[in-house]
Amino acid sequence: MPLYPVDKPLGLTSFDVVTRARKILNVRKIGHTGTLDPLATGVLILCVGDSTKLVQFLTADRKDYLAFIALGASTVTLDAEGPILEQVSDAQLPTQEALENALKPLRGPQLQIPPQYSAIQVGGKRAYDVARGGGELELPARPVKVYQLEHLQTLKNMDQARGLRFSVDEAGWGPSLEGRHFDFPDALGDFPILMLRTSVSSGTYLRSLARDLGEALGIPAHLAGLIRTSAGRFDLRQTTSLENLGQAQPVNELEALDLPRLEVSAQVARELREGKKPESPLEGRFVVLYGGQLVAVVDALEGKMKSLRVWV
Repeated sequence: MPLYPVDKPLGLTSFDVVTRARKILNVRKIGHTGTLDPLATGVLILCVGDSTKLVQFLTADRKDYLAFIALGASTVTLDAEGPILEQVSDAQLPTQEALENALKPLRGPQLQIPPQYSAIQVGGKRAYDVARGGGELELPARPVKVYQLEHLQTLKNMDQARGLRFSVDEAGWGPSLEGRHFDFPDALGDFPILMLRTSVSSGTYLRSLARDLGEALGIPAHLAGLIRTSAGRFDLRQTTSLENLGQAQPVNELEALDLPRLEVSAQVARELREGKKPESPLEGRFVVLYGGQLVAVVDALEGKMKSLRVWV
């Protein structure tokens, strides 16, 4: 079954996109591989029909972003949804040395505290439900990994960001003389903006990263804009707009899985589909094929293959 890389529009939740996609494609069973907040845009992978079996694997994929962090105000939601929690009118822009010193500990493996306005559940309660009611949950820090965190430019404000064009090169997406414009949410004020290029593991909150960077700089900060430029094997250039989804060319499941492929015999394919654990000298996670067709995603360990998902 197919997948559709979509460029999520500004102002819609990921669930909104799925709801609209069901109507456009006339398909009920659709999932996505990584939530984007309403104020974010960019790559959102829609899995249709049986390809929803891939969600658990694609959600874990590495994701790349352009993040726009406003200095001078923190917010309750940690982003431009607001409202403003703390604001300073005379915040000094950090020197390049101070900025690099603040960014350095935010790279690599770390424990990150999620935002209160998030879908994380504690004791059966969602954090954002409690936060909207004026409460606060104690959210444990979670292990994440920031593979790349690079300062590209410092902008006067978000209006300057709206006037820029962006394209991609060997280093990734960034500002350029030619390319495309991005949509950004309304700014909460005339704040200077740090434009960052980052690549992170699944479960990393860029809103939390904005908060943590502000704390490291000693300046209240919030996430003023966010574009997901890639997710796993899919780049923003490969996406379709939601309006054009009905005419878009779907992507085959095999093209989405960034795992080594293993062609097996008819007997091994049958055993995997029957829930058995055939022998294997290999170790690791594999996409198993028979005759070029998807059979299963397996973990090979201690001489056996265990099916995580099976296709019949």
